[in-house]
Amino acid sequence: MNFDLDDDHRMVADLVRRFVDDELVPLEGAVLARDIAGQGLELAREERERIERISRELGLWGLDAPENVGGHDLPAVAMVAVNEALGRTIVPFTLPPDSPNLRMLAATVDDRQREAYLAPYVRGETISAIGISEPGAGADPAGMKTSAVRDGDDWILNGRKIWITKAARADFTIVMAVTDKEKGARGGMTAFLVDRDAPGFNVVRPIPMIGGETTYEVALDDCRVPGWKLLGTEGQGFAPMQLRLSTRRSEMAANAIGMAQRAMEMMIDYAPQRTTFGKPLSERQTIQNWIAEAAIGIHAARLMTYDCAWKLDQGRDVRNEVSMIKSYALEMAWKVLDHAMQCFGAMGMTREMPLQQMAARIRLMRIYDGPTEIHNWVVARNLLGTRA
Repeated sequence: MNFDLDDDHRMVADLVRRFVDDELVPLEGAVLARDIAGQGLELAREERERIERISRELGLWGLDAPENVGGHDLPAVAMVAVNEALGRTIVPFTLPPDSPNLRMLAATVDDRQREAYLAPYVRGETISAIGISEPGAGADPAGMKTSAVRDGDDWILNGRKIWITKAARADFTIVMAVTDKEKGARGGMTAFLVDRDAPGFNVVRPIPMIGGETTYEVALDDCRVPGWKLLGTEGQGFAPMQLRLSTRRSEMAANAIGMAQRAMEMMIDYAPQRTTFGKPLSERQTIQNWIAEAAIGIHAARLMTYDCAWKLDQGRDVRNEVSMIKSYALEMAWKVLDHAMQCFGAMGMTREMPLQQMAARIRLMRIYDGPTEIHNWVVARNLLGTRA
């Protein structure tokens, strides 16, 4: 197996890396200062407008979007390098559009939905969210209670969704609902495109999370959705949702590798400069072990993630591999960041450095899209042959 990206994909990866280092990393100080001042971990409007303009001019929008809607149609292996580069910074910016929802939409939209939803999304004109988790039904979608019932040509949705990122500002939300209670996740789950102003779609409350993140709870109270906004095939929403989750988990693994790489580089730069008891930290065996363990873990996680992405591009079943990289890469990054913060001592505890924000982000990601323990269980269950 060739682990090298081809020339075109490597050029894109290098371009994203330079964009991150030249345009995003220099904004970290201002972003952290605003967060310390209680203004949230946000970009100022002029900062966001500038980096959106620059990234668009560089051709970095729609990297993995289909060509028939204006995208570059990059494969999953190329996106590993892109997402690793984006993981190097704590600046809250994602190259439009969001890949997980994009992949789900691209796999399911009909012609009308392609023009109304997918094409504007690829152009960066709209923001999307997805509602899967519910109070009492998080990592197990089979416990989903939100229902969708036909009413003439429309559908009526009732239920509650929670932990939705961007729900308050999304132009539309992909809502997963049960259309056949008897079949449940096996033929009874359907996706719907629900506009922000749809009757009965209510953002109930923001939920502040650690690391400056915010998620939302949404109530669907007799929410009316036109029939043409059913996404994909009735009852067959589980597989496209899994495609979305696999894309997101692969993206998170690559982001985690980027964070771990940045933390390791910070240790490498700092250790020779800091002297304790007459010797630089770089000569202390503990620090050397931390750096060596980081390099080994990053290398292993990177190879695992590329392997998973390559198999995904081949159309192979990667459920096992996706669970492996979601578990391994995030736990590896958590350990590397903990060691980096320890290496920096009191300075590593300050909110003026990016380490604490990366650690908080990794802590969240260890729960998002399935906690580590669930992914370990999935791998073990598949290997033991105990899947029901």
